[in-house]
Amino acid sequence: MADVRLAFVCVQNAGRSQMSTAFAERERDRRDLGHVVEIRTGGTHPADHVHEEVIDVMDEIGIDISDRTPREISTAELDACDHVATMGCSTLDLDATVDVRDWALDDPDGQDLDEVRAIRDEIEDRVAALFDEIEAEIDE
Repeated sequence: MADVRLAFVCVQNAGRSQMSTAFAERERDRRDLGHVVEIRTGGTHPADHVHEEVIDVMDEIGIDISDRTPREISTAELDACDHVATMGCSTLDLDATVDVRDWALDDPDGQDLDEVRAIRDEIEDRVAALFDEIEAEIDE
């Protein structure tokens, strides 16, 4: 069982939360935290597939998310997390012990690739910063 549980949530689970999850998985591997960090993702009203422009900009940096499928995530799953990042589109009512952060990111759906790249890069920075915090917590 993991010591730290993270979740990345948006409405459709087809863009921002998928990019966040992919970056979190990469950070977890880079920092050798696979035995400590569990990552979940989902949406309140999941889409049928990940947005094509999101798949494209992640592929540009060597991360393949083309096989991912948006899924619904329950309040119970989120209540079991230590940290939950919402993407600026969620009104979650979670247990007070959960660290909920609203990253307030633009929706990449239908945006041109430069806009989606900017969103991707912002997510990458935020995920790295979150992992810096998690490493500090683990080391305490």
